[in-house]
Amino acid sequence: MLNSIARLRGRDSVGRRSLGGRENMHRRDFLAGAAALCGAGLVRPARAETGSVSVARGFAIPHLPVMVMEHQSLFRKHLDAAGLASVATEWVTLGSGSVMNDALISGNLSFATGGPPPMLTLWSRTKGTPMEVRGVCNQAIMPMYLNTKNPGVRSIEDFTEKDRIAVSAIKVSIQAIIVQMAAAQKFGMDAYDRLDELTVGMNAVDATTALRSDQSPVTANVSLPPFQYQELKLPNIHKVLSSYDVVGEPHTFSMVWTTRQFQQQNPGIYKAFLAAITEATDLIRSDKPKAAQIYLDVTGAKDSLEETLALLNNPEIEFTTVPKGTFRLAEFMHSIGTLEADAESWKDYFFEDIHSLPGS
Repeated sequence: MLNSIARLRGRDSVGRRSLGGRENMHRRDFLAGAAALCGAGLVRPARAETGSVSVARGFAIPHLPVMVMEHQSLFRKHLDAAGLASVATEWVTLGSGSVMNDALISGNLSFATGGPPPMLTLWSRTKGTPMEVRGVCNQAIMPMYLNTKNPGVRSIEDFTEKDRIAVSAIKVSIQAIIVQMAAAQKFGMDAYDRLDELTVGMNAVDATTALRSDQSPVTANVSLPPFQYQELKLPNIHKVLSSYDVVGEPHTFSMVWTTRQFQQQNPGIYKAFLAAITEATDLIRSDKPKAAQIYLDVTGAKDSLEETLALLNNPEIEFTTVPKGTFRLAEFMHSIGTLEADAESWKDYFFEDIHSLPGS
């Protein structure tokens, strides 16, 4: 799977496009400027029921619901049923929530996918504007393991200046937030960033490769499925903690979000998307062998069907549209100043369409 996902990075497929070149943009200035324009009323509203819609996904198993939507033409099915047969669909492969946020605000993307922190950050910056960003639904509930090859590290307090902890993005990714939450629980809220200086930014593939290498300075990795389970098969790597323990419950790993403007201007498309991803999630839960084969077909991964099916049958992993544990992440991010906006409930940053679900 490592090699197959590595090949996907930056690859354009028929009917898809890559926006990976936006990785190096000055995102903070860009997003802050976009929010200011929204608040000033300078962003023109999109026309109702746009003629084309673009959906983003990542490269790995957390994005399986959107992969199923694409492979089984479920979005197309529900658009046609809603009388929106003329609406074109486009599937975009992107590598990070920050890049998706750039594309969403610039109008190059309709639905973004990724972890809660990128969505929460953009929700906080756009709250109360026409372009306010909110969650559409959940995709996957998955744990992240903090694994290490340092035999002297049995608890988070055992890390020293000699260690380096790989996360997908320093300070802002869900992996980085988990490290900060764990530090706050162990050392106190005033020391939530105590381990930040030990973190290094790496994608999942490179981080796992680095952890396996005796030559790499990376001694730990906040890993994700399937990489975390592969790492633990090696005799010199062990688990320090699970993100489920840090958050206090199973939590959302990947989700979908869009802007209030898009949701209001395109109600038929929005409802068709929700219906399609709900059907995709039902398929994954009811026919895991088929879902596993779809994953292999879409990604081109070289893993066996049995290996992929075992991942889908892992009791720690759940595919559902119901968000879980997001409010605890939002509370923590607000408490350390990462989020300016304060939420009273998970419903504050998810659209009303799923408020009847038992989310958290």
